[in-house]
Amino acid sequence: MKPTIKDVAKLANVSVSTVSRVINNKESVHESTRQIVLDAIDKLEFVPNQIARNLTSRSSQMIGVIVPHIGSAFYSDLLEGIEKKATSYGYHIIFCNTQDDLEKEATYLKVFDQYKVDGLIVASNFLRLDDLLELNIPTVTVDHVLNESFPSVTSDNIKGGELAAQELVDQGAKNVLLFRGPSFLMTTTERTMGCINIFDKHNTKYEIYDFDLIYPDINLIENILKNHQDLDGIICYGDNLAIATISILNKLGMKVPDDVLIIGYDNMPISKWITPSLTTVEQDVKLMGRTAFNILYNLIKEYPIDEHNYIVDVELVARKSTKR
Repeated sequence: MKPTIKDVAKLANVSVSTVSRVINNKESVHESTRQIVLDAIDKLEFVPNQIARNLTSRSSQMIGVIVPHIGSAFYSDLLEGIEKKATSYGYHIIFCNTQDDLEKEATYLKVFDQYKVDGLIVASNFLRLDDLLELNIPTVTVDHVLNESFPSVTSDNIKGGELAAQELVDQGAKNVLLFRGPSFLMTTTERTMGCINIFDKHNTKYEIYDFDLIYPDINLIENILKNHQDLDGIICYGDNLAIATISILNKLGMKVPDDVLIIGYDNMPISKWITPSLTTVEQDVKLMGRTAFNILYNLIKEYPIDEHNYIVDVELVARKSTKR
């Protein structure tokens, strides 16, 4: 038979209520007593009933994670970082893919409420902000600042833009295209600020075009390139977009890097295997995920947090697409 909480209490020579307090990490147990109970739990290989623990501690041990898409290496890496950290703390994840759909957001909010999740990590440009605020549970945003009341984890997008632009300037680019993400995204705005900071210092000409970073419009890319025969540099705000652009440049007989320098963003694994290998800005997305959970955990436990807006550093990974 499986050992019960009564068996643990008997072996440790304490009451059942004391064992329960130890299991639920209550502070009202002397440290020496706590260790005796933990030793008894280990010896009997006792596994507490998770449902009972949740009822006792008023914790579901579940968190919700909201992303706008799943067709991106960015979000898969982010989820991996969150999940590994959450699992190590005994938390389970309810994963939600909104596709920027208002009705899906509403449905997921109801699910979170029904399951009484302990907290949320929001990595989408959440449209139902008022409903999210009304839910009144600990929330951390990732990759953007949704509302100043929520702590956030972002990468240093301004620096990322500056690094990419400086690489093109250093390699002699004079006429540059910025293939950005949607203009309403904070990441787009900040990366553009970084690029412009550098280009304005060096009198570099640039033009800006907006794309879906996950499913870029190939025909639009081709039309833009055909109308910019004098271009010599492109910064893409995503590696998918950069790889698609290289394909079109090849089709048009424009060689990378001889004719056009190109830089991506995210340092996806494929970026080092394509020809030519892609220079890209790397952001540690898994670290962003781990950090987001750490902050959320502190909010759930009502512990202090060190930083309200945590910024993860970025670096340029220089490869052959910018080496002449």
